[in-house]
Amino acid sequence: MSLSARLRRPFAWALLGLVGLALAGCGYNNVPTLEEKAKAAWSEVQNQYQRRADLIPNLVETVKGYAAQEREVLQSVIEARAKATQVKVDASTINDPAKFKEFQDAQNQLTGALGRLLVTVERYPELKSNQNFLALQSQLEGTENRVAVARRDYIQAVQAFNTEIRTFPGVIWAKLIWGAKPMETFTATAGAERPPAVKF
Repeated sequence: MSLSARLRRPFAWALLGLVGLALAGCGYNNVPTLEEKAKAAWSEVQNQYQRRADLIPNLVETVKGYAAQEREVLQSVIEARAKATQVKVDASTINDPAKFKEFQDAQNQLTGALGRLLVTVERYPELKSNQNFLALQSQLEGTENRVAVARRDYIQAVQAFNTEIRTFPGVIWAKLIWGAKPMETFTATAGAERPPAVKF
């Protein structure tokens, strides 16, 4: 091997190393990393909504024993749960505004039905003191808190991802290499800006 060939080999490795460092330092990996974080956060949102859906049949059955005359309210909860669990959700949902809105609307409808159920329960003091009901209500409240935290974490992950694919240098990698599209995020329910009416 000639002297010039031996000198070129270390130069080629050094150049390759510099290119690798430049790619690592300029945000090449940020787009897929942030996308995976957002997808993981989305999975946690789905997990918490599923936990809530799993609690509802037990809650409805417990209330049914005490408040059989409240069939309309119970039926609305059952129907809302069925609709929320029928909405097909996968990883593509977070990039599809129509599918994301369908999912969010179904979950909002279920939230509203659960709220009406819990207001109805106020009329039944013996139900409010039932240990099974109290345990289920506590689990449901905890789940609602977990849903709120999971949604917050998802919103933050999506914000980081969407910011990365819209700013330099991430926009270059997002468009040229990854083909990344902005992800959807949750919006407040209609009327959420008004405080709920409390009646005693």
